Amino acid sequence: MRLLFAALLAFTALAAATTQAQATPTRHSAAGKYVALGDSYAVAVGTRKYDNPDDACRRGPLAYPRLWHAAHPTVGFVEASCSGATTADVEKSQTGSLTPDTSLVTLQVGGNDVGFVDVLTHCILTVDDKDCLAGIEAAKQAATGKLSPALARTYAAVRKAAPAAKVVVIGYPRLYTIGGDCGILGLSDTERKALNSAADTLADITAARAKEAGFTFLDARPVFDPHTICSGKSEWVTSLEWNKLNESYHPNADGHRVGYFAALNRITG
Repeated sequence: MRLLFAALLAFTALAAATTQAQATPTRHSAAGKYVALGDSYAVAVGTRKYDNPDDACRRGPLAYPRLWHAAHPTVGFVEASCSGATTADVEKSQTGSLTPDTSLVTLQVGGNDVGFVDVLTHCILTVDDKDCLAGIEAAKQAATGKLSPALARTYAAVRKAAPAAKVVVIGYPRLYTIGGDCGILGLSDTERKALNSAADTLADITAARAKEAGFTFLDARPVFDPHTICSGKSEWVTSLEWNKLNESYHPNADGHRVGYFAALNRITG
């Protein structure tokens, strides 16, 4: 248990450390411009393949923004997204990549604002479901009370900087298939249901703020649901990986390619 606790603390510390890390955006010039904004879900975390494994932003070639750009090579590309980013980080360190000629923006942020990594860690550490459920409820309240207005401010900043761009807000998936093939190892189905409900709260709030801003919302839940953890099928989300803690609970290569990229491409053409 002591080793388990130490490992999880290291995972949480890493997530906190990368929250403020915003490396220089990756730029590719061409006609038109696509700018990718967001957090670890918008970069390569979970794919295990990175441009530079020591770069805190953890960008890589298998992330859905890179895949979209590869399929649309005549459009310029700026990758400003960075692992650990919050809404405040996007406003402070990423929106500077937006310009009036930006034609497409993808934006995926919010999970770090409500401390979702801490919630997952807490649920894994606690034996009693009630402790896990209390943490999830606190995160849901934070989503309603703090994240909702923060998203509104961030979306306004994006629109101001890129007034003519099509903006696609990318949602987060549910993590678990309930009653699937995982048994009770790690988390109970009660805890898994509660974690999924937190994803639903996050998606509902994000969708509402995106609609108010005139943005398109890509709901990841119906895209990923057949392939979540415990589904017994090809899983598109990484589970808890003790040998690679900072890959846990993120879309893997299939999640980016068959999940996010394919859904984004259906929206943008």
